Amino acid sequence: MAQESVMLGLKLPTDPRWVKLVEGNISEILTDHAWCEQKAASNAISTIVRFPELTDLVEELTRIAQEEMEHFGMVVEKIKARGWTLGYERKDDYVGQLSKIIKRGGSREEQLVDRLLFAAMIEARSCERFKMLSERIEDRDLASFYRELMISEAGHYTTFLKFARKYGNGIDVDARWQNFLDKEAEIMQGYSVKETMHG
Repeated sequence: MAQESVMLGLKLPTDPRWVKLVEGNISEILTDHAWCEQKAASNAISTIVRFPELTDLVEELTRIAQEEMEHFGMVVEKIKARGWTLGYERKDDYVGQLSKIIKRGGSREEQLVDRLLFAAMIEARSCERFKMLSERIEDRDLASFYRELMISEAGHYTTFLKFARKYGNGIDVDARWQNFLDKEAEIMQGYSVKETMHG
């Protein structure tokens, strides 16, 4: 698991005990996960709205938004299959703290780079957690499900980083990404304690 974290650049792996919390409340993790997918789609769409002139970015984010909503539907189906209903949207404290890393103001290039790095950071952590669930959760149906999603999320992570580097004219994108990774590790010291996707 630590090796996977290194591959994604993450500085602090998820505490493996988090999986036990998840196993104690599967309905909660599925509801929280569904809303994470919806928010990822919304974030992709809002980026398109702000940067419509970047045609290749628009095309890729359209694909990602569609894929995230497809994942939302897949999670909802898992919820229904277990006799549960989708709960109300949960507040994501992790994402709220992560958003504070984004610089306010600055050039359009800086705003775009930070939005893309913010999205890449969330995808990287989600990918790491999906991998952990695929390897450690005793529910074999969910283990297989999360392995499938992990592969997709890894693709999103690399896409966001690729565009940050492409459109970060005059910005040291790699240094900015390292700052995101360092700050995210500090944030994660207070997490792995709730049965939510980023909790």
